[in-house]
Amino acid sequence: MKLASYNIRKAVGLDRRRDPGRILDVVNHIGADVIVLQEADKRLGPRPTALPRQLIADHTDYTPVDLAITDVSIGWHGNAILVRNGFEVGDPQRIDLPGLEPRGAVSALIGGKLRVVGVHLGLMRRHRHVQLRQIRHALEQCDSPTAVLGDFNEWSPHAGMEEFQDHFEIVTPGKSFHASRPMAALDRVGLSPGIALKHGGVVETKLARVASDHLPIWVEIALPE
Repeated sequence: MKLASYNIRKAVGLDRRRDPGRILDVVNHIGADVIVLQEADKRLGPRPTALPRQLIADHTDYTPVDLAITDVSIGWHGNAILVRNGFEVGDPQRIDLPGLEPRGAVSALIGGKLRVVGVHLGLMRRHRHVQLRQIRHALEQCDSPTAVLGDFNEWSPHAGMEEFQDHFEIVTPGKSFHASRPMAALDRVGLSPGIALKHGGVVETKLARVASDHLPIWVEIALPE
């Protein structure tokens, strides 16, 4: 199974144009089975989606998981999950995260086998530690293999993941921020025991380098028998 994570910055590229079609071109190029998105909804008002549902339906083979609490969004606190058509999707959940600014995580059971969690953590490390504990607590009763993907907002390659690293293998596919000149691996993946990492990487196409300020990351995994 191929999983990906992409902070789309509300579909506003480095040229300051909001272009959801361009984001979906990048999404299609990734070719993942499941893609978690961050900043998928606009910030103000009822948080309308930056990727219109009809555009997703018309131009991709993906469907957003039903996570929104309004009919204008495709996610929650900007987090969304796109799943390739044909995969069974169940048990969508929203996870409240504490912190100075409103944050949340989202999850769903994919194919009846894999719990996928999408996250976008806070800017301050002390808040991220609390948020990681909250996510871990929310997953304690989950008996399915679990992959946690997203923008962890952690600049250090050595510190900051202590609340997670004893429970998940932390995968850093590569430097994903800033898209114009990648310097930091802010976007990462946590894999629960038993999930085998096959491959992983960062999408560094010309289009991805302008579509958002983050580059997408991806991993290919094998689930336990």
